[in-house]
Amino acid sequence: MLKTLKRWAKTIKRDVIALWLAARDQRTSLAAKLVAGAVAAYALSPIDLIPDFIPALGLVDDMILVPLGILLAVRLIPAALIEELRRVATERGERPVSRVAMVVIVAIWLLAAAFAVLMYYR
Repeated sequence: MLKTLKRWAKTIKRDVIALWLAARDQRTSLAAKLVAGAVAAYALSPIDLIPDFIPALGLVDDMILVPLGILLAVRLIPAALIEELRRVATERGERPVSRVAMVVIVAIWLLAAAFAVLMYYR
C-alpha cells in the first residue's frame, strides 16, 4: 500500500508540473489555461488555503481538491498535449513555486480576518 501511495504522490507531482506548463503553452485553450493555472498555482503555493494543522479539514485540500482539479484540467487539455507535457514534467523534475498564489491565499485570509473583526464589532 505504501508503494501505491508513493506512486500516486509522484503522479500528482508530475501532473501539477504538467499543468503549470500547460497554463503557459499557446496550444492550450483559454478555459484549460485558466483551470490548469489555478490548480497548479494552488498546488505549488507554499501556503495552503486550509492549513494542514487544522484537524481533518487541513488535509482535505491536498487529498481531494487538488486531485479533482487535476482531473478537470486534464480533461480540458487535448490528450496528446497533456502526454507531451507530462513527459516534459518528468524530465524537468524540479518543482516550481507559485508566489502569486501564495499572495492570493494570504489576501483571502486577511480579508476573512477583517470580515470576522468587522462582524464582531457590529
